[in-house]
Amino acid sequence: MAAGKSEGEGGLVEPSLWERLERPAPTRRASLTLEQIAAAAVELADEEGAAAVTMRRLATRLGVAPMAAYRHVSGKDDLWALMFDRVSAGLAVPDGVADWREVLHSFAVQTRELMLRHPWLGQVSAPLIQLTPARMAIAERQLRALSGRDLDADSMMAAFRAVSAYVHGSTQSEIALSRYKEEHGWKSGDETRQALAPQMNYLMGTGRYPTYKKYALSATRKDDPAWEFAFGLDCVLDGIARRLGI
Repeated sequence: MAAGKSEGEGGLVEPSLWERLERPAPTRRASLTLEQIAAAAVELADEEGAAAVTMRRLATRLGVAPMAAYRHVSGKDDLWALMFDRVSAGLAVPDGVADWREVLHSFAVQTRELMLRHPWLGQVSAPLIQLTPARMAIAERQLRALSGRDLDADSMMAAFRAVSAYVHGSTQSEIALSRYKEEHGWKSGDETRQALAPQMNYLMGTGRYPTYKKYALSATRKDDPAWEFAFGLDCVLDGIARRLGI
């Protein structure tokens, strides 16, 4: 039997990425590890964005031959999974916290902060919910907080996903706006509004958008995305509590 493979119903089965990662290191230390690959890929993405993460660029950063990384990861899917798992590993809520709302709220805030630190999380084509040990642990902790409250399995999962969808959608919009402002050299909300004033003045002048005009003239938190995120999150959690009676 080939080293590293196990016998399955269809013959030899290649161990999963996570099985290989959790195996004890061989006596002879490998020149390259999955942890090293993940760390280098995250650094590259943080510095230059998701598009910069290629196997060739990664090999250059690690100082190995271009094909060396392929002996550890099969391609981009494995690589993104390793990266997602690495940056998500620090997200946690103490085991003593049992209130479902407190648990989901904490993970939501932590996830926004994580995405702001690593904007490439919203750029990759792979789903944001990856089957990785760290991300499964995050989902497990939140589902456990919702379980035992007379909820059926579908309602429990829908509530969890509603919060997750809000967090990712809201934060991706925040990152996209920040990137757009940076590309145009706008350093503040006032500069952005000044640059967009000709379009806005025309649209408001048509009289078709009176409610939006009222917002534009009276809002005081236009440049406070943290407050907006927190308020929206409370609305989502309030809706879940009322709908499910929990």
